[in-house]
Amino acid sequence: MPKIALVTDSTAYIPKELVEKYQIRVVPLRVHWGPDTYLDGIDIKTADFYQRLKTDRLTPTTSAPSIGDFQQVYQQALETADAVVSIHIASQLSATVSSAEQAKALMPDKSIEVIDSRLTSMAMGYMVLTAARAAENGASLEEVTAAARRMIELSRIIFTVETLEYLRRGGRIGAAQAFVGNLMDVKPILELREGRVEPVERVRTKKKAVERIVDMVVQAAVSRDHAPIRLAAVHAMVPEEAQALLEAALPHLNVVEKVTTDFSPVIATHTGPGTLGLICTPA
Repeated sequence: MPKIALVTDSTAYIPKELVEKYQIRVVPLRVHWGPDTYLDGIDIKTADFYQRLKTDRLTPTTSAPSIGDFQQVYQQALETADAVVSIHIASQLSATVSSAEQAKALMPDKSIEVIDSRLTSMAMGYMVLTAARAAENGASLEEVTAAARRMIELSRIIFTVETLEYLRRGGRIGAAQAFVGNLMDVKPILELREGRVEPVERVRTKKKAVERIVDMVVQAAVSRDHAPIRLAAVHAMVPEEAQALLEAALPHLNVVEKVTTDFSPVIATHTGPGTLGLICTPA
């Protein structure tokens, strides 16, 4: 039975215990801050990142892993595995998939599948976990990749931000640009669709934004006959609010797995402090 190794990138921010349990290899993106460069989630931790983000006048930028980074990880994985499934942040948001594809091309004799998740954060994280569990249960390479790919269209990332400024600076704002300049005393509700940040609606308060996010996730579940889902509350420096959001959604959903987690520093660079959202994926 072939052994299949799972590779992802740091923007998934999968809880450490799950990364270790399924032996998932995580390739870090980079945060550049003035003269300093940090490996996402390794050289700079979430708490330190937000503290500096609040006080530093310099705006951080981000970059994808190099081709060499991926080659090294693939070579290490293939020392004990027969194939690699490599699942990464949406290609519209990062050049990470491109780096992975180029590394694969330099290893033509190896069995490597690169998947553009068209997602990020725990929506991608649950995709990686689904693939890892399928591999653990003896699925073939084709079955593992199919299990991951089926989740792309069925996963939702709905969130609100304190300000659109961080998305605007990083060029990740997409159609939500239409909200810029019209956010006095209102909160935007956004969704990541096909790798693009899209506007959903505007509400008056963060409390109302939270209620609408829950409503949207519940409506999505109803449309699928309350099929089992995995749920994640994700946040940027507001853990108590994220936990409250998760608890508000749970009674209305058929949840078989749940987590509350930070955004990685790379993602938080583009969303800013106070970002809060729900992710739901099929179980």
